[in-house]
Amino acid sequence: MFRRTAPTTIPLPLLITGAAGVAGYNALEYFRTRCPGQVVAIRQRDNWRLTGPGVVACNAEDETGLAQLFAEHRFASVLDCAGNCALKSCELDPAMAWRINVEGVRNLIGLVKQYEARFVHLSIDLVFSGTAEGGHVETDPTDPVTVYGKTMVAAEELIEAELPEACVLRISLPMGISFNGHAGAIDWIQSRFKKSRPATLYFDEVRTPTYTDCLNPLCETMLAGDWSGLFHAGGPRPLSLYEIAQIVNRVGGYDPRHLHGCPRIAAGPMPPRAGNVTMNSSKLTQALGYQPFHAWPYDERWVPTHPEWHFERTANEPGSAALLEEVLYRNPRRSGEC
Repeated sequence: MFRRTAPTTIPLPLLITGAAGVAGYNALEYFRTRCPGQVVAIRQRDNWRLTGPGVVACNAEDETGLAQLFAEHRFASVLDCAGNCALKSCELDPAMAWRINVEGVRNLIGLVKQYEARFVHLSIDLVFSGTAEGGHVETDPTDPVTVYGKTMVAAEELIEAELPEACVLRISLPMGISFNGHAGAIDWIQSRFKKSRPATLYFDEVRTPTYTDCLNPLCETMLAGDWSGLFHAGGPRPLSLYEIAQIVNRVGGYDPRHLHGCPRIAAGPMPPRAGNVTMNSSKLTQALGYQPFHAWPYDERWVPTHPEWHFERTANEPGSAALLEEVLYRNPRRSGEC
């Protein structure tokens, strides 16, 4: 079902936006190794902690600054991982969410057209409300419940209208390291357990997470190819947020008593929560001719089987932070087909 893809060549130099997010940060690490000296990544100017080779402070919504960066580097391809995904912040400041998530894309589209660059944009599964049974396909109508989701829909529509030759990948939760230890799903959940604090996750918010170790080669393939339009890029294993927290708790060897679960309705109105937003990614698989994702987590023994599963600990399967890093942040088969 899986196969190793042939070597691909992307148009260079490459610009990666959203370097502070999990998808962007891991893409930067991946492409910087693959294309040394040919990758530039931008992060918001106020995110001063993120530094390193090729990292530039430039807001995508800053039209002048972005234009200057394109003039300097003459990018031949763009991987757009940017966007403010902080649900509560977006609800409280819709203008900020629109500025970052939509106007930033508008600026990129204009420059991509000017420089005739290849454009791959990462969207999100939260363009759906999740009130149906999940398994969404690309033709399903969008109905987001959050400002964040609404701005991501607007960005998709803008790309479809202004740059139809671009490729849009709707992703779910990208599972990989973050630069600050707090940006990703694993990071936030683990940070609670590390401090012996409770973490409450939802039984009925269901996602299709992917290893960034699989997402990165997919982005490379799409940048190098000529696929256009919208593709769902969710992993093959649906998991609720509560189940994801169970996995982090047990694999990390943390106190199981610190994990609590509840339905979305118990979370309160701010921010609103989506339900089952799982995606059917068969269109992508058919287009590529292979399945680009291993399931997260890769090993089925780390998949919860009941609500108290994380309490089960055995002497020959001791959890630890090192094990978590080995099998949850990274795909154990990343040196193989993925």
